[in-house]
Amino acid sequence: MGILVVLSARAGDDQTQWDAAAAATGDAEAVAAVAEANRLFAERRALGDVAVKLNAGRLPERTERFDVEAEEIILFPPVVGG
Repeated sequence: MGILVVLSARAGDDQTQWDAAAAATGDAEAVAAVAEANRLFAERRALGDVAVKLNAGRLPERTERFDVEAEEIILFPPVVGG
């Protein structure tokens, strides 16, 4: 099971979950969940959000692409210095 977390100071955090194994078998609901997570990922990246992929036993990794096999992906707005 994967989860996409979109951090937002304005609107609160959003989460979208998907089941990569079920999507791989063609389960319509799981395929739709993957498509929605991918759409949100692309939308937030286009707005400049930073994406970090998390998997158990590994260091966090910045990513430019949606990874359906990731355990968790966190998107957050870039930090702007003043």
